[in-house]
Amino acid sequence: MNRLLPVLSLLLCFGGLLSATAQQPAPPAKSKRPPNSAMAPIQDVAGLPRVLLIGDSISIGYTLPVRKLLEGKANVHRIPTNGGPTKNGVANIAKWLGTGKWDVIHFNWGIHDLKYMPDGKRQVEPADYEANLRSLVATLKKTGAKLIWAATTPIPEGELTPPRKFGQVKEYNDIAAKVMAENGVAIDDLNARITPQLATMQNPHDVHYTPAGSEYLAQQVAEEIGRALAK
Repeated sequence: MNRLLPVLSLLLCFGGLLSATAQQPAPPAKSKRPPNSAMAPIQDVAGLPRVLLIGDSISIGYTLPVRKLLEGKANVHRIPTNGGPTKNGVANIAKWLGTGKWDVIHFNWGIHDLKYMPDGKRQVEPADYEANLRSLVATLKKTGAKLIWAATTPIPEGELTPPRKFGQVKEYNDIAAKVMAENGVAIDDLNARITPQLATMQNPHDVHYTPAGSEYLAQQVAEEIGRALAK
């Protein structure tokens, strides 16, 4: 009997540990961010022209209001992701265009390109930005769609949230303007559109816009697309 006492004691301790563990509350499940409805594919309405929006998170912000403004006039699609820098566009443009016919493509790359990386260089330096844009425009022209370039929107001065450092928007917009002029691509100057409203429509210390700011951008995007469709 004496030999069994240590074994029994161990079994009782182990059982107590199991019981205590079983009573511990399960860690709360990590909440998943709901999918962005701007990214959801749409079903074409037969007989309406097809429009494709390409761009970063600024374009994600104006996708839904543009779609609403052009409801009944055009099927407004967008790429199912953040377009990122031009090098991302070069790598994915064929997949994004797919095999369907596009009547108008409204596109932009810029903010991600001019962002400084940990090595002190911009994610895409100006010479590469120009080369990438030329390659992208050549690919887009092959679709036969009417093309509209959206000028890159402003980046506020000072510390940003989250902390990031950018090059000059004007330098990259000037490069893009030259490429578009040489290729006969229309320019939607969203930079000039939003600049007078930055104090009230851009989020503080951020490159992004309030819902009212995205709506404001969307009005001009929809107007430019409407003009292109009318031609």
